[in-house]
Amino acid sequence: MKRRLLHTPEGVRDIYNMECARKMILQENLQKVLQKYGYHAIETPTFEFFDIFSREIGTTPSRDLYKFFDREGNTLVLRPDMTPSIARCVAKYYGDEECPVRLCYMGNTFINNHSYQGRLKENTQLGAELVGDNSVAADAEVLALVVDSLRAAGLKEFQIGVGHMDFFHGLIQAAEIEEEMEQDLITLISNKNFFGVEELVDSLHLCGELKELFSLLGNLCMTDDLMNRAKELSAGYPVILKALERLDSLMQVLCCYGVEKYVSIELGMLSTYHYYTGIIFSGYTFGSGEPIVKGGRYDKLMDYFGKHAPSIGFAVVIDQLLAALARQKIEIPVENNQTLIVYREEKQKDAIARAVSLREQELGAALVCWEDGKTEEDYRSYAQRMHMQSLMFIE
Repeated sequence: MKRRLLHTPEGVRDIYNMECARKMILQENLQKVLQKYGYHAIETPTFEFFDIFSREIGTTPSRDLYKFFDREGNTLVLRPDMTPSIARCVAKYYGDEECPVRLCYMGNTFINNHSYQGRLKENTQLGAELVGDNSVAADAEVLALVVDSLRAAGLKEFQIGVGHMDFFHGLIQAAEIEEEMEQDLITLISNKNFFGVEELVDSLHLCGELKELFSLLGNLCMTDDLMNRAKELSAGYPVILKALERLDSLMQVLCCYGVEKYVSIELGMLSTYHYYTGIIFSGYTFGSGEPIVKGGRYDKLMDYFGKHAPSIGFAVVIDQLLAALARQKIEIPVENNQTLIVYREEKQKDAIARAVSLREQELGAALVCWEDGKTEEDYRSYAQRMHMQSLMFIE
């Protein structure tokens, strides 16, 4: 029984020693980038009422939520996603604000994934939300912020794929595809089974323009020529054309930021979060099979909380980013100005004075009273295990 108490539940893990130090430094570096863009920190509760993440809002399925009850019998959930919580806060505290609101956050999210998926059920997310601005400039600002954040983390090679929800919805509408077949199509696209997509589209006997537009769902990097061709094909489909024009305008603004090389247009991009309404994006790098960053525009989510405010945001999955950095052998410099002071009992006053002096110099100091039977080598080994930079004996 005692051994069992040492283990964590499936899907969660302890983070300690230098890994924890690197995580804290990474988070601090990313928060500095968010602040440079004018985003202000906000904290939301770890658990909320179930309705904040209900099916109508379009976040995590109910079966994947950690649910429990309070004393009054209300259903509560551990937050699976930060965005609805931020939306609730904005509606409550900035309800009368007519100008844009920029907020950033850091916290843990909880999703009860199936065990066979091999994913962590608790993840740390750091992100930002730009509320009250529906412009292309807002889209570009958020994507530039994503790029600067990943560069600040130390990544040099990564790519942000950007799509638009209305490209897919416009295709579904133009092809008059029913809901059941739409779900089949979403599954095929999500699994990158574009041969299956082609086979399903062939069975619909669509016109040539629509068939060619459907074929673009499998293109992971739209060139200028392909974008121009897509706009020609969508001339008779205003929803699709508007989405393509928005993406085109976005890339032009990103050029002003000088980050366009990190961003590619991916028309087949979809999201399991149903509240996304405009551009959506995911960021990938080597050493991580999962996205290290996800985000998009959600112009109708705030309506559920009583405030109409078009919005866009993103979340960096810190745990995925840390794993990718480790696999790419990218070091996170850890300042470890710590001194272990080992003293004889009769020298306690001198040892404390020395520790106080070091701390006043913004240096770390840990005190240990010398135990009988222990040698200097024992304490050298102990200092190394505790990642202390230097060792001092006061005898």
